[in-house]
Amino acid sequence: MNEIRYELIIYWSDVDQAFIVEVPELSGCKADGETYEEAIINIKLVIQEWIETARSLGREIPKPKGKLMFA
Repeated sequence: MNEIRYELIIYWSDVDQAFIVEVPELSGCKADGETYEEAIINIKLVIQEWIETARSLGREIPKPKGKLMFA
């Protein structure tokens, strides 16, 4: 897979005892991992699967916007 160009939000979850990674631009796209590095590896796979599923369903795939700004 190519480099990730979507914004990733990564945080530790005490409840899950894992690092959680969310991709705000891809609705519902998230992964976890026991380590920060594992979470990144897992999200790469999930992003690829998300895009493949969207294509197979004929849905639009959002273009990466880079850093999102919140007001």
